[in-house]
Amino acid sequence: MSDLMKVSSNPHVRSKVTTSSIMLAVIVALLPAAGFGIYNFGVDALILIVVTVATTVFTEYAYEKLMGKKVTIGDYSAVVTGLLLALNLPSSAPWWIGVIGGMFAILAVKMLFGGLGQNFMNPALAARCFLLISFTSIMTNFECDTYTGATPLAALKSGESVDILNMVIGRTSGTIGETSMIAIVLGACFLVLLGVIDLRIPGSYIVSFVVFICLFGGHGVDTAFISAHLAGGGLMLGAFFMATDYVTRPITKAGQYVFGILLGILTGIFRIFGPSAEGVSYAIIIGNLLVPLIEKATLPKAFGTKGGKRA
Repeated sequence: MSDLMKVSSNPHVRSKVTTSSIMLAVIVALLPAAGFGIYNFGVDALILIVVTVATTVFTEYAYEKLMGKKVTIGDYSAVVTGLLLALNLPSSAPWWIGVIGGMFAILAVKMLFGGLGQNFMNPALAARCFLLISFTSIMTNFECDTYTGATPLAALKSGESVDILNMVIGRTSGTIGETSMIAIVLGACFLVLLGVIDLRIPGSYIVSFVVFICLFGGHGVDTAFISAHLAGGGLMLGAFFMATDYVTRPITKAGQYVFGILLGILTGIFRIFGPSAEGVSYAIIIGNLLVPLIEKATLPKAFGTKGGKRA
């Protein structure tokens, strides 16, 4: 039987492009952010990345072997999960944080729900939120040999000034992969040019977030304030690499716009009114949980029907 006639779980791509080729493209696109993170934070960042990726791959392999299932590590989705999780960790975190997070992402969020295409939320972000709740002091400690003190967004929230140029380049504290806006956008452009992602979700996410902070941020249309929020806190990493996840985003075009707008509003609420300076991870997780409702509301009516009934 032709490969195009096989029935499989989502993500569905109407071409001969395979899941493994898509995942490889995402890995390549994340290399600038990962490379800059290693340059910025040193060997500690490299160790965390290697340990976390190795954990996600081994956990998926071991689970499928023990359960007598087909081993699927060749689709590289476990590598993407591990890499995204590592890029969302502070470089000061001990290596075992990557192990716990990697195992949780693969076992609790991915494999126990049926594997790739069946998970109801992004595994890397779910693991990060789990780690934030379980090991708050470790996950919010961004002090390292290179940087000390609060992250730029935390400083901004407390009324201090921040160096926006350093935030754009990445010469700031933060998680391993979130600091350099340039590196993230470079990888995102690569995915857009390949057609792996489009701008519906990232565009509506960023625009709605900017509108929200202009209305409720207390600074009006302050370009410096807006630029600092866009360059910090993993907004770009979340918008281009996690909100666009094929499995956990809406399948309808209208739903993707609604999804992006929802994420922008939620992120704005968490950042402006919440106790933390962050908000991207929780916004995307909540958005993932609401995807079934978004799809139900935005699915086009079948031809020849009106209001759910036959015309």
